[in-house]
Amino acid sequence: MVNPSAHISGSLNSLKGVWGPGSTLPGSGLDSVRMPKAAGSDDKKAGFADAVKALENYVSKVDNLQQSSEMSIQDLLSGKGEDIASVVSAVAKADMSFKLLVGVRNKLIEAYKQTMNMPL
Repeated sequence: MVNPSAHISGSLNSLKGVWGPGSTLPGSGLDSVRMPKAAGSDDKKAGFADAVKALENYVSKVDNLQQSSEMSIQDLLSGKGEDIASVVSAVAKADMSFKLLVGVRNKLIEAYKQTMNMPL
């Protein structure tokens, strides 16, 4: 029998790697809020371009997971593979990553709307 909680926690751990080492998933609480560094700081500054690049990488990973789950379904239906547990696992992983991507998109849209409604 497949343990769904093991697949979900594994998916979340792999998704945390997308945002970089030591970081948390977006919207996971106040721990993810970082204060800006001073102008003379020697630390590497993460800019908007870095965030966009990370988001592009994550979208491509979600797409790859979707395509791999589709291929595993096609293989199962055509008789090439008989392991239904791996198919269910691939579909669940693709579904979880897509739901997380939609959640991030919704938060970005909400932040954009709030920024546009700010008084000057």
